[in-house]
Amino acid sequence: MINQSLLDPQSIVIVGGSNDIQKPGGKILKNIIDGDFQKDIYVVNQKEALVQGQPCVASVDELHEVDLAIISIPARFCPQVVHTLARKKKTRAFIILSAGFAEACEEGKAWEKEITDTVNSVNGCLIGPNCIGLLTANYNGVFTSPTPPLDPRGCDLISSSGATAVFLMEAGISLGIKFSSVFSVGNSAQVGVEEVLEYMDLNHDPETDSTIKLLYLESLADPQKLLRHASSLIRKGVRIAAIKAGSTEAGSRAAASHTGALTNSDMVVRALFRKAGIVYCSSREELLSVASVFNYKELTGKNIAVITHAGGSAVMLTDSLSAGGLNVPSIEGPHAEELLSRLHPGSSVSNPIDFLATGTAEQLGIIIDYCEQKFDFIDAMVVVFGSPGLFDVANVYDVLSAKLEACSKPIYPVLPSVINAQHEIHDFMATGHVNFPDEVVLGRALVAIYNTPAPQTVCASEHVIDRERIRTVIDSASDGFLSPRQVAALLDGAGISRVSEQIVENLADIDSFDKSMGFPVVLKAIGPVHKTDVGGVILNVHSKRGMKRHFKQLMQIEGATAVLVQPMIAGRELFVGVQRESNFGHLVLCGLGGIFIEVLNDFSSCLTPVGRDEAMEMIQSLKGYQVIQGIRGKEGVDQQSFSEVIQRISSLVTVAPEIVEMDINPLMGSMTGIVAVDTRVRIRRK
Repeated sequence: MINQSLLDPQSIVIVGGSNDIQKPGGKILKNIIDGDFQKDIYVVNQKEALVQGQPCVASVDELHEVDLAIISIPARFCPQVVHTLARKKKTRAFIILSAGFAEACEEGKAWEKEITDTVNSVNGCLIGPNCIGLLTANYNGVFTSPTPPLDPRGCDLISSSGATAVFLMEAGISLGIKFSSVFSVGNSAQVGVEEVLEYMDLNHDPETDSTIKLLYLESLADPQKLLRHASSLIRKGVRIAAIKAGSTEAGSRAAASHTGALTNSDMVVRALFRKAGIVYCSSREELLSVASVFNYKELTGKNIAVITHAGGSAVMLTDSLSAGGLNVPSIEGPHAEELLSRLHPGSSVSNPIDFLATGTAEQLGIIIDYCEQKFDFIDAMVVVFGSPGLFDVANVYDVLSAKLEACSKPIYPVLPSVINAQHEIHDFMATGHVNFPDEVVLGRALVAIYNTPAPQTVCASEHVIDRERIRTVIDSASDGFLSPRQVAALLDGAGISRVSEQIVENLADIDSFDKSMGFPVVLKAIGPVHKTDVGGVILNVHSKRGMKRHFKQLMQIEGATAVLVQPMIAGRELFVGVQRESNFGHLVLCGLGGIFIEVLNDFSSCLTPVGRDEAMEMIQSLKGYQVIQGIRGKEGVDQQSFSEVIQRISSLVTVAPEIVEMDINPLMGSMTGIVAVDTRVRIRRK
């Protein structure tokens, strides 16, 4: 894994180094030389004696010992080269630029495994294959451009895609974003994004390390590792934003439950990021806009003052902020009137604060001072100031630059005039500031960051469950859907209240029907997965005669093996579900039940383990939360009891990871408690 030979090598060999700087082997050698690498550089090239002024040998067998090998030769030759370097030359770090491995064909997959096994056998480090390399403070180990000057307080960029890393660097530089390091991991044969993040966490130095990490992921081999180390870094004061590409394809899944039908890989990734405290982004623009916000003081409240001389921009920004739950509160009172008197006639301070196209740098400074010192309820400021090309705005940007440093509240500059004021913006960014060319993009970034919770503390559930009983049910069951009796035992073991029930297998069972259940009752066919779709549920049955008639009817349904009898109970229909998501663990969902879950698509989700705060957040984030609270004179639901069911389900699947799908729909909720009415559980052993 990542070692000093990779990060700070005393010697580097470029296998496939070239005089042709339009080839990866040539360009990476040039970048290393131009980056003023002062230690030993070797080149291997069968056709050259001197490459870019560096002595060259024909074979790795002719080399002395070397720390880091950067390899740019056809894939088929790489396994032997790596073997020789690792075994004979004590090389302990490898960057393989070459493509043609697991991403290409089965033969390439075998080569990649052979290389990885060799590197692992000497406790070495492998980046790639199929990558652009990496940029560190010690050397420019990429074959691409640009190679920006690195800043220890810039962003660490970790990317599965080399091209995407280049695009992010290009766009980031134009915004004033600086970089501390760039890791391109390619196929991630040994080191992936998770491993880089792990190293940064375990070796984090708050005095010297970057506090901003940007991630681009195309696969997640170890989501739990990402969760663990991202959470740890964020608790240490680091801020992380990430894109997970390829997360909209749900894949082929037998939607045997509501949960299975609702979940998809994007939802799982979002749940993982949310639990870790990672800001979810869906594009390079979003990732860079979030990174830009990270470069300024942290937003700690939701009240924003919009300061501008452009009314349209102010309106669009206000809409963007308000739609995401941030506030642009009205500013009024004596201080507001005092401020207004110091601006040109026609100005407005109600918020947005519009000081007109004729507004001056001095007036901007005054407005910022009022927001900083006198408007205590304002948590942050956005300044939108462009130029129509009529006058120099350098003095305005000088004032803005000074206030960015002096104010305790964050100020976010939107300087949209990238042509009319390009020189002034360049000078502004040269002082170390980042620009936001678009106010709506900034607004969405602020919303995304503000609505991302802090990492959730993983702790044992405070609710006691019967682990032995649960394991007895699971260990004795076959893969597939559990029987009603097994489901009932699981719910009892988890401490989840359920409606009383009786299984009827023949007409004689009805004659012995337990009268204590009372009428009316509901009859449900046992066997069909989606009972309502096949007419397998009959409500409001008031007598044994009716039970017999409907029993015959239900047993005619294909797949029906028996009939479940339950009392009719009143309350609000709720839903809780679970889906096992490969190496992510279990995803717990909740929402309004019955038809609402399908028609309104209103639900929230969280990866296990689910704590009390997370469960309450799941409930309160529902669009139908007002229904749960009680609306228009109708009784609501005991939220604590609902939260407890969610937590107990989380504990249940922790004890029984064999559960791949579980639906409780509906849960009948009232102010007096929550009762499970219809539950399906499917298990599959790994």
